[in-house]
Parts: sequence; C-alpha cells; structure tokens
Amino acid sequence: MSTRLRPQHVTTGPLPYLHYAPQTPGRPAPLVLFLHGAGERGEDLKRVTTHGLPRELSAGDPLPEAAHVLAPQCPAESWWPFELHHLSALVEDALARLPVDPARVYLTGISMGGYGAWALATKHPERFAALAPVCSGGTPLLASRLTDLPIWAFHGAEDEVVPLEESERMVRAVNAAGGHAKLTVYPDVTHDAWTRTYRDPAFYAWLFAQRRQDR
Repeated sequence: MSTRLRPQHVTTGPLPYLHYAPQTPGRPAPLVLFLHGAGERGEDLKRVTTHGLPRELSAGDPLPEAAHVLAPQCPAESWWPFELHHLSALVEDALARLPVDPARVYLTGISMGGYGAWALATKHPERFAALAPVCSGGTPLLASRLTDLPIWAFHGAEDEVVPLEESERMVRAVNAAGGHAKLTVYPDVTHDAWTRTYRDPAFYAWLFAQRRQDR
C-alpha cells in the first residue's frame, strides 16, 4: 500500500533537514537518508527539493511503503564527505526520537551526495541495511568495509560531470573483496541518473526488501 509523505522543515542542529514523515505516526517504519548534490548546498531548505528523492516526494509522488525520509542540507562551503560526523549524529538522533526500525535504515544520494553516501557507508557499514549511490564514486581501497552491505549503484552512460568509471570502479572493488554490489547504467543518459532511479518501482522494491543483519 502506497503512502504519501508530508515534509517538515527542521532547522535545529548543525545540519538543517527536511523530514518526510509517514501519515501513520507511532508505528516503526524504515528510515531513508538522502544526500543532495553540490548545487543544493546553502541555507535555503527548499533547494533540497530541486532534484532526486525530495523532488519526487514534494511533487506528491508516494513511496510504496510508509517510511521516514531525512534530507539534510550541506553548508554552502562544505562537502558531504566532510560532514560524516554530523550525518552520523543525525541518523542516531532519528533512531532515538522517531519510531524507526533500526534494521531498515537506508542510505542514498546523488552526485556529491552519492560520494557522501559511499563515504558514510564506508565509515559506518554496520548502521545501514542498503546503499544506493547515484552518479558518484568512492574510495576503492576501503571497499572491503562494504562486503556485507547490499549495494545498487546507478549512473548515466554519457555523464559529463562524474565519469561512469567512478561507479564502475567502486562496484568492481566491492565485488572483488567479496561483496554484493550491482550497477545499472542508463544508455544515453548524462548526469541526471536520479530521475529514472527514483521513479522506478523496482528500485523501491529492492530497497525496502533489505534488512540489516548482525554483522
């Protein structure tokens, strides 16, 4: 059963964020952490809805399952990989305050946010049930930390901003270390690989099917 989410603007703490909350509060629900791209940095939270998952949710498109979605905003002069401590604290605070299923915490991001997602998952692989980075890359030397984490990456074949090789290199490194990563490449798509990703029912079916095991 699909559910529409209502956005709330939260400005306390070092990272202001949008919180899309289920209409049935009180029940434990999955948590999705979304990290935006470089163009959405700053102090205006509305910019976070420009692309990706927040754009789809703010347009009224429902998720197939009730879930909390957190979409923080990166400071104007910063970069998501520099904000890992604050992102970790945001997730832990949500787990403490919200009715979240701790076995179903998911991480996704686009472009700069995808780099941040790779970095945060590498730092805290035990926290997340799945990782879904879009048009981005990470650090192959640290791929062995991700071998127990289900990963589905996405990239446009004609990406002129972040080369496809960035995703290919990370997926190869994770799988070479014994992990479980897959990559979807969209032919004839440039940097905007996120529109097709976040409008694909198969993506959500895969994402919400993942559960964190003790590892």
